Order: sequence, then C-alpha cells, then structure tokens
Amino acid sequence: MPENTSLTVTERARKIRLFLMDVDGTLTDGGVCLMSLPNGDIAEMKVFDAHDGQGLSLAHTMGIKTGFITGRKSPAVARRAQELGVEFVYLGQAKKMKAYEDCMEKAGVTEAEVAYLGDDLPDMPLAQRSGLAVAVANAAFELKAVSHYITQAPGGKGAAREVIELILKSQGRWEEAVPQARA
Repeated sequence: MPENTSLTVTERARKIRLFLMDVDGTLTDGGVCLMSLPNGDIAEMKVFDAHDGQGLSLAHTMGIKTGFITGRKSPAVARRAQELGVEFVYLGQAKKMKAYEDCMEKAGVTEAEVAYLGDDLPDMPLAQRSGLAVAVANAAFELKAVSHYITQAPGGKGAAREVIELILKSQGRWEEAVPQARA
C-alpha cells in the first residue's frame, strides 16, 4: 500500500494535479484486436469509451494534466491521446517507472499529486508510488490490494471518467466543470 494510508480517498483526490493511466484494460476492455489486411500486413484496432474521452477532455479543461503509459506501441492510442489533449504519451513501455518519473518531472508535481489508473501487475509499482492509486473494477487482485480506490466501472467502460469525476468532486470543481463539457 502506498505511504500515508491514513488519508481518505477524498483527501488524496483533492491533491491531484496529474492523472496517469495504462491503456489496455483501463481505457479499453483489454481485448487486443488484430486484423489481417489484404497485403499481408496486420492492423490493430482499439475501442475507446466516449465517456472516458469526455472525462479526459474535462480534466484537460480544468487544468489536470493527463498521460498514457502503455506497454504496446499503437498509432490508435497516439491518435486518441492527440484528440483528447493528453499531454504525456509513452508507448512501448515494458517497464513503466522511467516514464512515470519523466511525467512527474515535466508536470512539476510530487507523488502525492499523481493519480494512477491501472488494471494489471505491471501497474503495481506506479500505483504504489502514487498519491491516489486506482484499479479498475476488473483489475488483477494484486493491484486492487495496493490501490486506494477501485472503480465501479470495468476497464474500457468509463473507469477513467469515474476517476476524473472523483478528483473534480473532491476538489469542489465538478459543478464548474460540467458547463465546460464539449461535444
């Protein structure tokens, strides 16, 4: 469990200025869809939840920096990040800690100001260092055991949006954020 376990989830969420997350299993349902193209190449397809997109857009609007740290290299993820204004995008990260530390340095935040959303074992070291460690509802048991909060939503079905709402509501800024939502 991350340090200072006496803080409540709300107290932790109040401090968040940077929201980092894995992609496969958090922003997607974890499925990997590979398609054979007529020329013999392989294309990858990802399905992203629109509610997560709205949440990430609101986070950006409200000044919360966001980032993706994922093990796969995917042009679809890079494109989605660009569409949503995600500041930090690290693809192909077999070990995620260096990317995590780089995001913190670039954002100018402390570990207490970082929320991390994950779903599986490679996310544990980052969760253990984050001020607000979050596991999706269908995450690995081991990650849930070290997380401060477990979403009601499974990965790919609004879990990131749930975390952003938690953060903004804890900071007393949700009512200010709602009218700024864009289609």
